Amino acid sequence: MALIDFTVSHQFHAPSRAVWDEMIDWPNHAKWIPATRMEVDSSDYQVEGATFTGYTGLWKLALVDRMRISAIEWDEATALGSCEVEKLGPVLRGRAGFDVSPHGDGSNVDWFEQVTVPYLPKLLAPIVSKLSALGFAFGMRRLAKIVEKR
Repeated sequence: MALIDFTVSHQFHAPSRAVWDEMIDWPNHAKWIPATRMEVDSSDYQVEGATFTGYTGLWKLALVDRMRISAIEWDEATALGSCEVEKLGPVLRGRAGFDVSPHGDGSNVDWFEQVTVPYLPKLLAPIVSKLSALGFAFGMRRLAKIVEKR
């Protein structure tokens, strides 16, 4: 079993609320997270306890990533947002989340993942962590193009 642990930060030239709204729009993650589609389990998918599933990969070769929101909070007065999800398996178990905060004329996102992968040798964990971080960094750049057009 290997621990995949990484953090990705990105600065956006867009208000934190615009970035937050896009990040908690789970079905639309496919627009900016590479090779991923999302299915939500209810129409009220932006609240604590809501569940959804991500499928990352191509065709039938997809990693199934079931998640439940364990904490979600947006503070309008400070323009700060925080969301954490519990990874429920079947492959990834652990937690992930992000914080959105104002930064100058724009905003900043810090995204983290701390998950275990049962069949991955520990020796490969640093490589998979780095590749995962690169994938999320690419996704943040794609998200920036979406929110900065508005």
